[in-house]
Amino acid sequence: MTEKVTIELTKDEALVLFDFLGRFNQKANESDFEDQAEQITLWNVECVLETILVEPFMPNYEDILKHSREKIRDGK
Repeated sequence: MTEKVTIELTKDEALVLFDFLGRFNQKANESDFEDQAEQITLWNVECVLETILVEPFMPNYEDILKHSREKIRDGK
């Protein structure tokens, strides 16, 4: 059995992380990783977030993401 670890994120953090992972995973090269397990792990995290978040599929996602980035950056 694989041991599980739980990480808690705010909704804003989850949205920003999901967006970053999506962009990074599309542009990443094999040379960006020391081992393929790192790439697979990032894909898996992106997939988990995709199953939890509804905002990325909303028509105003860009506005929601912008607001989340501002809240995190400005410490609101």
